[in-house]
Amino acid sequence: MDTAQASSIARWVTETGLTGTTEPELLRGFCDRLVAAGLPVGRVNILIDTLHPIHEGRVFRWRRDDQGDLAPVIEYGRTNVEGEAADNWRRSTYYHLLRCGDDFLRRRIGNGEVEDFSILTDLRAEGQTDYLALIHRFAAEGAIGEMDCFYSSWITDAAGGFSDEDMALLRELASPLMLAMKCASLARIAKTLVETYLGRDAGRLVLNGQIARGVTDRIQAVLWFSDLHGFTHITETADPEQIIPFLNDYAEAIISSIYEAGGDVLKLIGDGTLAIFRCEDAAESCRAALKAEQLMRSRVRALNEQRLSCNQPVTSAYLGLHIGEVFYGNIGSQDRLDFTVVGPAVNEVSRIGALCRSVERDVLVSSAFHATASPGDRECLVSVGRYALRGVARPQELFTLDPSTLEEEADASASASDTKSHC
Repeated sequence: MDTAQASSIARWVTETGLTGTTEPELLRGFCDRLVAAGLPVGRVNILIDTLHPIHEGRVFRWRRDDQGDLAPVIEYGRTNVEGEAADNWRRSTYYHLLRCGDDFLRRRIGNGEVEDFSILTDLRAEGQTDYLALIHRFAAEGAIGEMDCFYSSWITDAAGGFSDEDMALLRELASPLMLAMKCASLARIAKTLVETYLGRDAGRLVLNGQIARGVTDRIQAVLWFSDLHGFTHITETADPEQIIPFLNDYAEAIISSIYEAGGDVLKLIGDGTLAIFRCEDAAESCRAALKAEQLMRSRVRALNEQRLSCNQPVTSAYLGLHIGEVFYGNIGSQDRLDFTVVGPAVNEVSRIGALCRSVERDVLVSSAFHATASPGDRECLVSVGRYALRGVARPQELFTLDPSTLEEEADASASASDTKSHC
C-alpha cells in the first residue's frame, strides 16, 4: 500500500463517518479497502462498552472470507461480576492493555512463538500467523459512562505475517476509523437513551429536533393509565431487595404488551404506567389498546404462575382507558423538560384508572372510548353504570370487559397450556 492509497482510505472513512453510517458498515468498507490496497488483513474485531440498560457493550466483526453467516455485531453482558464472562475478560489481550497502559500488543503466531494468551493457541490451530491488538483511549471529557476506549484486534494468515510497514499503516489508519466508529456509537447511544427514558415516539421527535420549551402538538389519542393492585402493602411486607425486581417483572409485562400492540409509553410513575395509542383511525387506536390489555393480562397471568412457584409476591394490574384531545410535547422549566401529554383527558384517564379499585373491576373504559370503538369491539364491553370522577364536572357512564369474554379467553389459554404440557 502506498501513501496515496493510505490517504484515500483515511479520507473515505472520515467522510463516511460524517454521513451517519453504522459501525458494521464502516468496518466492512474500511477492511475491504485495506485488502484491495494489498494489506493482508483476514480478521478484525472491534469492541466498545456502551450505555445500555441490558448490554455492557458490543463487538463488531469482519472476516475476509465471510459468506454471510457471520453475525457482524455481538452484544455482551456485564463483565464486572464473577462468572465465565468476567474470567474470559481478565485473560484477554484487551484487559492486559488496559492494565499495563500500553497502546498496542503484537504476537507472531506459529510453532515456537510465545503463546501467553489463550487466543493465540486457538488462532495457531486455525492457521493464523500474526496478531495485533490496539487500544484507543478517550480523554476523561470524551468518555460516556463505561465507554472510555476502543479495543481492536487485527489478524492475518499471510505466510510472513504482517510486515513492519503493514503494522505501521494499521496503527495509523485505525485512528480515523475509531473516530468514525465513535461518532456512530454516540448517535446510537443517544437514540437508545432517549427512547429508553422518553419512549420510542417521544425519543424520535426529540432527536429530530423537537426540543423547544412549550412547543407541543394538539393530538387525538387513546390514553392508557395502569397501576398495580396492593403495591403499597407489598412494599411494606416484602423484603426490601425484592421490590425492584418485583417492579421490573411487572413493568416488563405491561410495557412489552403496549409496545407490541403499537402504543408508546410516556411515563412510569412508581408502579403506574401512562401510555398513548395513535393510529390513523381512532377506532384502530381503541383496538390496539384492547389488544395491549389482552396481552398484558396473559403475561401477568404467566408471570404470577412463575413467581408463585418461587414463593415470591404477586399482584395484578388495573387499567383505565380513555380517548381525547391532548397537548403532546415539551413541558417544564428552562432547566428540566418533560416530553409528555397534558390536558383534561389525561386527568380523566387517571381518575378512571383509580376508580377500578372502588368498583372492583380490573378494566374501566370511558364512554368516549366506547363510542369510538368499532362495533365488534363494543360487543366485548358492558356498562357498569354512571360514576362521578373527581375533578370532572359531570358523571359519565363507564364500561368494562364482558366477563363472559374473559372466561372464554381464560379457557382458551388453559386449553393451550394443557396441549403444550402433553406435547
